Amino acid sequence: MIGRRTRTSIALAATALAASLTLTACGGSSSARSADGKLNVVASFYPMEYLAQQIGKDHVAVTDLTAAGVEPHDLELTAKQVATVQKADAIVYLKGLQPTVDQAVDQSSAKYRIDAVAASPLVDHHLDEGTDPANGQKPAGPAGDPHIWLDPARYAAIAKSVGDGFAKADPAHADDYRKNTDELVGKLDALDKDFQAGLKDARTKTFVTSHAAFGYLADHYGLTQVAINGVDPESEPTPARLAQVQKAAKDNGVTTIFFETLVSPKLADTVAKDLGLKTAVLDPLEGVKDPAKDDYLTVMKQNLANLQAALGAPATTPATTPAATPAATS
Repeated sequence: MIGRRTRTSIALAATALAASLTLTACGGSSSARSADGKLNVVASFYPMEYLAQQIGKDHVAVTDLTAAGVEPHDLELTAKQVATVQKADAIVYLKGLQPTVDQAVDQSSAKYRIDAVAASPLVDHHLDEGTDPANGQKPAGPAGDPHIWLDPARYAAIAKSVGDGFAKADPAHADDYRKNTDELVGKLDALDKDFQAGLKDARTKTFVTSHAAFGYLADHYGLTQVAINGVDPESEPTPARLAQVQKAAKDNGVTTIFFETLVSPKLADTVAKDLGLKTAVLDPLEGVKDPAKDDYLTVMKQNLANLQAALGAPATTPATTPAATPAATS
């Protein structure tokens, strides 16, 4: 059987060849501004798109490689998307999360490649939950936890790097990019304060989630993440891992098993049913289903409300955070 990594390499080689032929037919691969003179920006997935839009505003034309509502880990680029990456003025991405994107970026002639990891290096958050004890092999994935955007302080650092990159790529609008960056960083700082205040008096500091996406958030706010799966939300946990999760839930008075919006909640439902617990959404913000209704800030505020409900923290209503709503139960 051909493995996921092999299939990805084969698929990317085919799309890269097709993109190369397309670009040759069009007369070259040099980057060019959009028809209205805006900076052509390619973003790898939603958290990078959000930064590009908030910081670039009217001066940029942003293309998100990952469509709304699509789980980004296994993204396969089309030939058209590879061609778009190769023609971009600037690329905003997170190296290590999406292999096909990384390879397309390596092939691109874009001068400004803004890698989120350069601003906030990855760390390991025990992403070996799916390790097979029979052979000790870990599932394929990045060398570290890629979910850095779920810590508002780290996300703010990435925002600053995007602002700097745009200012260099488009000096004529550098002042606007810096102003927009400062505005966004201010909102992220306020969100950070909301999380600190909202979680400091939690009854329990341990939460259980189906996907190991919240290690940075847990570290920053003094919580403990117990994940059923590792970095790949669709991996299968071992029986030993399920037993560890059940024990941790019982020992720490866990009331809720969290699942996410872009992946089936079946596993979380099963674990919750076995333990007689509730389920609720804790959104890793790898994408939003309806960008017209939700964005990074609104989803993170709902995550805070759901964590407060699950951890027994008093509901708070600071100026930047709406009143907490009950966690959705299954």
